[in-house]
Amino acid sequence: MAWLRKLVGAALVLGGVGAVAAWTLSAPVKLDAETMAKLAPGDAARGKRIFYAGGCTSCHAKPGSKGDGRLELVGGLELKTPFGTFVPPNISQDPKDGIGAWSAEDLANAMLKGVSPSGEHFYPAFPYTSYARMKPADIADLYAFLQTLPAVAGRAPANSLSFPFNIRRGIGLWKRLYLSQQPVVSLPEGAPGPVIAGRYLVEGPGHCGECHTPRDLAGGTRKSEWLAGATAAEGSGVVPNITSGEGGIGDWSQADIANYLETGFTPDFDSVGGAMVDVQRNMAQLAPEDRAAIAAYLKAVPPHPNGYPARKKPAN
Repeated sequence: MAWLRKLVGAALVLGGVGAVAAWTLSAPVKLDAETMAKLAPGDAARGKRIFYAGGCTSCHAKPGSKGDGRLELVGGLELKTPFGTFVPPNISQDPKDGIGAWSAEDLANAMLKGVSPSGEHFYPAFPYTSYARMKPADIADLYAFLQTLPAVAGRAPANSLSFPFNIRRGIGLWKRLYLSQQPVVSLPEGAPGPVIAGRYLVEGPGHCGECHTPRDLAGGTRKSEWLAGATAAEGSGVVPNITSGEGGIGDWSQADIANYLETGFTPDFDSVGGAMVDVQRNMAQLAPEDRAAIAAYLKAVPPHPNGYPARKKPAN
């Protein structure tokens, strides 16, 4: 039975090598010194723009809050997904329960690399796969604006995830597949400035693709169907196709899109609904040229048919 002992020994060695490789490849990776050097002191006024483009209140404001209460970023919203329930944390300036003790470098590592100050992976329910495309200077501006917001005590409940999704280390391997700084849509040389600016807002801080793009079995976005619409992460609804493909917004003009983002009304005078209510409320805070840039980019995105299964028509 010497051959069996050798086989078992070889399997153990290979298993050990694989485990060491997986542990090494899954290690959290923080920003390099060159990127850190771009985090000059930020400007709060510019940071306000990034705050609303990034939709921070949509997940981190106390559920149901209105008015100035939406700037109390205590967290607590429950995001129920097939992987478990994620709860956005307190990101107010409270030094104990929030991020008041974070440095600009801590925020940059969180948003660009998905790594916490303690060196752990954040789950990608926090859309750092989009934020990774942001400029470090914009992160510094956002940091400056966040410092102007109130400190609110209270720690949000923990995530509720089952095995194996509760193993944070495994996110490191997932990041190697899905975390990239590269733009999704390649624009031709000489593309208009508004389209380029809109790409940055949509693909980066706006993180529109996180909801409007179908996902594969591992939870990564299918970039070949970028913005084609998707089955909603929560419930049984769908998130619409926002390309010019069949089922999308091909019959909307750039002005229609920009007006929708400002007012919440579609070209046929329907009104925004569902989770998009919060998004539109944030988009309305942007300057007209930003909404126009988003519209220009969406009209330049390659058209795709709907990225979600056809919905059954109700029986007569």
